[in-house]
Amino acid sequence: MSYRGILTAMALALSASVALAEPVKIGMITTLSGPAGYLGQDIRDGFQLAIDKNSGKLGGKEVSLVVEDDGLKPGNAKQIADKMLSDQGIKLFTGIVFANVAFAAVPDILDGDGIYVSANTASASFAGKDCSPNYFVSSWQDDSQGESAGALAQSLGYKKAFLIAPNYQAGKETMVAFKRFYKGEVAGEVYTGLDQTDFAPEIAQIRAAKPDVVYEFEPGGLGIAFMRQYDQAGLLKEIPMVVHPASLDQVIVGAVGNAALGVRVTSHWNDDFDNPMNKEFVAEWKKKFGDRPITYYAAQGYDAALMMGTGLEKATPDDAADFRKAILGADIPSVRGSFKLGPNQHPIQDWYSLKAEKGTDGKLALKTEGKVLTAHGDVYAANCKMPAK
Repeated sequence: MSYRGILTAMALALSASVALAEPVKIGMITTLSGPAGYLGQDIRDGFQLAIDKNSGKLGGKEVSLVVEDDGLKPGNAKQIADKMLSDQGIKLFTGIVFANVAFAAVPDILDGDGIYVSANTASASFAGKDCSPNYFVSSWQDDSQGESAGALAQSLGYKKAFLIAPNYQAGKETMVAFKRFYKGEVAGEVYTGLDQTDFAPEIAQIRAAKPDVVYEFEPGGLGIAFMRQYDQAGLLKEIPMVVHPASLDQVIVGAVGNAALGVRVTSHWNDDFDNPMNKEFVAEWKKKFGDRPITYYAAQGYDAALMMGTGLEKATPDDAADFRKAILGADIPSVRGSFKLGPNQHPIQDWYSLKAEKGTDGKLALKTEGKVLTAHGDVYAANCKMPAK
């Protein structure tokens, strides 16, 4: 071989070595600003906690988390996804909080041969006939939130319910989902704005309807505003509320205080779950963030990282088929305990009833009461025709 040939071979070998040493980039598009900003912050920090726990690795591979704020604007998310795919060569994505944002970005990610692992929203649109082998969910199928709340309201014997949710896809889906399991009378069904802060008109409608229970889905800062105003109107003492975790997480409990006392919420996770992985996760969070509340968004971010790790253990995002096979063939770890993926790559999991109560320290907290649904999947999986793994 000539001297020039030797130099060329050495350069190629060095280039290949550097390429192999580069960490796997993970694109996180999430909501970090505005009233709902803490949702994305918790997903990000829970995800990063899993990376830190494993010394910068997931599935034995070095990873680099690239985070961008979508500002809860679908157009922003679409631009960020396109930039990450084309300019940064990212193939593995997560983080989107809201369904309307996911509709703008996720199809482009999948069309660009990317892999998306949802750490929160998972609309019906991606769960049925339009399911994708490159789309995974570590959180839930969105309907499960409303279905679990409907099942709890039904089990508590409420005969007349008033329903309220934001006017976007997930809000509309949760209404249908609640009614799938709640068989009583619906006294009212109202949709609110995604940036609404004054709920006086809706609270007046609730008062006039005189329901036995209110089912409310108002995530993040919306939930804080609604619950405070509901309590200030004196309705909390008159009409109980049943919600799902987007409407009453640990941050909202801390923000509204006694305005949440006695409210029941359904969830797939709580910080008091008694399993080794969850205890370790909660302890690690407290060690890093102190008294900062730990939400299910953080738990879902952590679990999304663990799910990605099962794929990265045997494949890279460039080999989507092998990455999928690795995830589907693994015993996926989760802070929830028992966990598996259904035929549409969405969770099959248990749902629980929690209640906002005062602890021995006088602080309000969510306490797990019991199970509402066991090994619960979703109604769309039957319409998903996935290739064999």
